[in-house]
Amino acid sequence: MRKIAGDILHVDLTTGKVWREPISKERLLMYIGCRGINAELLWKHVKPNTDPLGPDNVIIFGTGLLTGTASPSSGRTTVTCLSPATNFYLKTNGGGYWGGELKYAGYGHVVVHGKADKPVYIWIDDDNVEIRDASKYWGMDVRTLDKAIKEDIGDEEVQVASIGPAGENLVRFASVMFSIYNAAGRGGAGAVMGSKNLKAIVVRGSGSISPANPKLFHERVKAAKESLKSDSGYEGMGLYGTSGSLYGINELKVFPSYNFQRSAADDITPYTGQNFTNGGYLKRKVGCYSCIIGCHRYSTADKGSFAGAYTGGPEYETMSACGSGCGISDTNAVIKMNELIDIYGMDTISAGSVVQWAMECYQRGVIDIDDLDGIDLRWGNAEAAVEMIRKVAFREGFGDILAEGVKRASEKVGGDSYKWAVHGKGLEQSRVDTRSAKAYALAFAVNPRGADHLHTETFAEFGMGPDAREVIKKITGDENLANPYLTEKRAEIVRWHEDCYAATDCLGFCSFTSTALYGITPEIMAGLFSAAIGVDVSEEELMEIGRRIVTLEKCFNVRQGATRKDDTLPWRLMNEPTPDRPDADDAVNSQEELDGMLDKYYTLHGWDKETSWPTEEVLRMLDLDYVAEELKEMNIAIK
Repeated sequence: MRKIAGDILHVDLTTGKVWREPISKERLLMYIGCRGINAELLWKHVKPNTDPLGPDNVIIFGTGLLTGTASPSSGRTTVTCLSPATNFYLKTNGGGYWGGELKYAGYGHVVVHGKADKPVYIWIDDDNVEIRDASKYWGMDVRTLDKAIKEDIGDEEVQVASIGPAGENLVRFASVMFSIYNAAGRGGAGAVMGSKNLKAIVVRGSGSISPANPKLFHERVKAAKESLKSDSGYEGMGLYGTSGSLYGINELKVFPSYNFQRSAADDITPYTGQNFTNGGYLKRKVGCYSCIIGCHRYSTADKGSFAGAYTGGPEYETMSACGSGCGISDTNAVIKMNELIDIYGMDTISAGSVVQWAMECYQRGVIDIDDLDGIDLRWGNAEAAVEMIRKVAFREGFGDILAEGVKRASEKVGGDSYKWAVHGKGLEQSRVDTRSAKAYALAFAVNPRGADHLHTETFAEFGMGPDAREVIKKITGDENLANPYLTEKRAEIVRWHEDCYAATDCLGFCSFTSTALYGITPEIMAGLFSAAIGVDVSEEELMEIGRRIVTLEKCFNVRQGATRKDDTLPWRLMNEPTPDRPDADDAVNSQEELDGMLDKYYTLHGWDKETSWPTEEVLRMLDLDYVAEELKEMNIAIK
């Protein structure tokens, strides 16, 4: 019987050394597991001035503490490293079955050090761990690789975490792919694997795991399932996936189009989950490990010039990044773009973002068709967008510039192109127009990995159901504050959600269970955590662990040189009001508005408002003394 947390497996690709590190109960009470222990390991093993694509960066895979159990939708894996996109902290998260298989092999975390001198993959077969030659697999796309490795090992059930050509070519937003369609996409973790000549980590586990108090644990699992099923959005999420809410999102003017030149689509229907389900594109629903929702899609393009394409999804973010963001309403084309992005191993948000940024550059005459190798990259040209996706993955022609991300691409191209390079800290913004969603605006600004929702998902501010309004009432005392156009109490909403999200990640839950649906509450999470490790942990104590993790992640960026000026939003959203809300005075993210929310947010944390840095008092209160001491040794003046 395996320990529920598993051990930490270290693999040094430079020396070939492999070793195990146990996880104490005291460490679990400090960080829970997964994202929390990942952050602690990153602080320890990656120091300032490390090259994100050099051998001194590490890449850390952490499974949820509850991954491998019957807890509903708890099969997530967090990947952590120094981001090649931002040079700041990166945690990115993927689903599928890889994390459960790793737990059954006896490990909760894998830390990869160094760099191999040739392409390799790591083979984990319970206690047997090998670094194997992967030269024959180098250059394969993710779909081809997954099939080839399983055939060579002779086991269709092994789980594969891999990179495609984009990771090999060090595209700064290359993803780590679990199986074929589950991506740890944001921030370029796939490029870090590529820089280490690491093609894949392949896992087979034959053990089982048990919580400290099995009877109580399974009683609480049953209650968690019933709570999740009772959420008002549960059925719709299963039926229509992440795009099921698009009609409401579009009505609120939060759905970006044409590279955020607009915040709504004229015809939202082609992008909706309802269209996928009812229009025949959806062939089956797919669930990740232990999931009872099944929001993941498997879709095909059956007609038109892209007939024959098939892929997982597309999800909400892809429908905006590759659909409305590029002016493409052909659902078949979006399926094709998503297929290529997955098998080449890229982040769908960033890949779509660089294409639409280039489309706007083309629209405004900053680049011409000769710069684009003869590609007519006008808005809505699906064939051109598909070809540009391929060129980015292989760094061909103008694709080589786009492979650097919109921040670096705009610096290369020049002119005013930085104004429509929609990113935060160097990470392309996920597809929420923050000019009409003020809690998201604050959350995106302070997110240590950049302008993105999957660190502090504040979906409840839209107030789209009774469960969401109840969450806002719990946080603020007033359900009427479930209004995305308001700035009141946004700091409180963000602070609560970031602690909740950290606990969600650490336990391995999908964020759709706690911050997009709300059935898995902090109280339920605390109960499951307590039964899992055999120590009573209250809801308040669980949320404080979340706060500790968020603070540690912030301090990693402080050590990297981050200050308050880095907690900002893209130029366009700070300077150009959305034309889709012409009568609204606040249809922009002004500096004055953002500063007011930041001041309140830092105050709630107990951080210094001038620098945004956590104070020594707060660090010691959170038992992060080792962080305080190191920052003081570096002459970083935490007050």
